[in-house]
Amino acid sequence: MLGLAAITLFVLCAFVLIGLPIVISLAASVLFFLAFSGGWELALPQQTLGGVGDYILITLPLFILAGGIMNATGIADKLFDFGVALVGWMRGGLAHVDVVASVMFGGMIGTSVADLAGSGSITIPKLKAHGYPGPFAAAVTATSSGIGVLIPPSSPMILYSAVTGTSLGALFLAGVVPGLLMAVVMMITISILARRNGWKAMGTFQWSEVIRTGKYAILPLGMPGLILFGLMFGVFTATEAGAFAVAYALILAAVVYRTLTFANLRRAMVDSCILTGEVLMVVGFSTALGWALSQAGVPAALANGLETVFPFENTTLKIFALLLIALIAGMVLDPLIPMIMPVLLPSLMVMDVDLVHFGVLMVMTVVIGQVTPPVAIALLVAAKIGNEDIIKVTKANTPFLIALFLFLILLTLFPALSTALPNLLK
Repeated sequence: MLGLAAITLFVLCAFVLIGLPIVISLAASVLFFLAFSGGWELALPQQTLGGVGDYILITLPLFILAGGIMNATGIADKLFDFGVALVGWMRGGLAHVDVVASVMFGGMIGTSVADLAGSGSITIPKLKAHGYPGPFAAAVTATSSGIGVLIPPSSPMILYSAVTGTSLGALFLAGVVPGLLMAVVMMITISILARRNGWKAMGTFQWSEVIRTGKYAILPLGMPGLILFGLMFGVFTATEAGAFAVAYALILAAVVYRTLTFANLRRAMVDSCILTGEVLMVVGFSTALGWALSQAGVPAALANGLETVFPFENTTLKIFALLLIALIAGMVLDPLIPMIMPVLLPSLMVMDVDLVHFGVLMVMTVVIGQVTPPVAIALLVAAKIGNEDIIKVTKANTPFLIALFLFLILLTLFPALSTALPNLLK
């Protein structure tokens, strides 16, 4: 059975690399395994349906819709102006604004590609207009969009919670500090590049401008904080938090800013339905494939392999080995978490790894995978928005990719960066 599992994974990778949509690639791989294994004609369809039956996944379309409403009604422009007032005075100021905008967008939208589509259409043209190289503009926007999947609400964390049964509230809390630290890492990298290339600041820091723009941005920025507060103190459940986010976004757009129209509401709902459908189909087929690989003995073989390579009790090295597997898979597979976690989870349980900490590491792995060739979906989207050559964008992204790898190592070696906040607020 291990041989069949290996061939199935090869078929999956081959389908992805030749350009088939990931949903079709997964479905074809499941059918391939079913055709040559025999006896699981009922089990695999049941696993597919069961994969999308977890109640926690109800939050996914709700948070996506909330972010879509915020994006479609122009609230993003107000956040961008606030970011300019906060960090535009720094050397390479507009690139720093890009990072700060991703922090604010991420807190509303929760998916890096949606964040990229929202902020990238604003920041990439502005960066190029201010004299920044086009490939750099696309690269910094693509990489900083990954902050959005660490800061709650986060769609990859929702998927991780559904696959592993880990508390969604704990995962949301665990992502706050790493998300902010990733922003700091990005800004340090930008400062080094700005000094090397002679990029200037946008102006001087003015409290009056911070206050003026901040009063328009404070309400949308309050949404992530209110969600975390409600989850921590039992005001609402995770699914109710998603409904709250939609209601909050509608009130802001319709009552406070008065930018909600039937046209942009329709666009937000249609886009959210399409994205949710794509993600849930991936989750369903990934669950079936993960179950099939488990029945074939892949998790046990992986655990035995780790014990052979690392026979001593060094959990950190074993975590690094699992992350390396996830990183390699993340370079060609997107979304990564629902596809690989069913395979890795048994090994993590045997090793008694903190699933909250590993969840943050997996989300960080997703961020790196989305800006690492050969697929690099975030770089592709940013290059398309900026009308830039993908090879040049990939080259410009190298300093940020190195910084993210170092940051992942830091998060792995110091679990408290992820677990301190949820442990403190238990």
